[in-house]
Amino acid sequence: MNSRFCTILCAVAAATGVMFVTLSLCAEPPSDVTNQPKHKQTSVPIKPSDRMSVAAARERAKLMHDIYDSTLDVMHRRFFRREQSVLPARAMEDIFAEMASKTSTQARWISVNTKAMSIHHEPETEFEKQAAKVIAAGKADFELVEKGYYQRVGRISLGGGCVGCHTDQFASPSTSPKFAGLVIRIPVNDE
Repeated sequence: MNSRFCTILCAVAAATGVMFVTLSLCAEPPSDVTNQPKHKQTSVPIKPSDRMSVAAARERAKLMHDIYDSTLDVMHRRFFRREQSVLPARAMEDIFAEMASKTSTQARWISVNTKAMSIHHEPETEFEKQAAKVIAAGKADFELVEKGYYQRVGRISLGGGCVGCHTDQFASPSTSPKFAGLVIRIPVNDE
């Protein structure tokens, strides 16, 4: 499968998903449930470790709001354009930029055990290079506090739709899991 076909396929899949979500959110409820609330909260068991202070919850809620707001904005700008489609991971880079301007945090992709899809995705710092090794070895994340920043790289699993472009999977299928990494840098007070 060539890169252009993979790009088109990913964009069509993303646009289809957005369309179905949009249609389901706009759908009228069946006539026998009109007295029920339109948006029902799902009950999720809460572990004691999930609880936090009101101040921490307030900060997390603001951050989540900014993330969802930026995601919605980028999806509308990137996926509903007739002239060209954009890969979801590329559109996420626009979200990273918006979040950086709103929150002073930084985020970026790095390659772990597949080829980098851009020269900008190569691990650059010693921290990123070490994180790529640790994640390739099977760990879910790697973190470090250094020079006024909390830095974390979390594993991003590459599924079947991703692997075709990130590897030569079609020439020689691999049985080992493939990963990318999501680097997040947050300024912190020196301790």
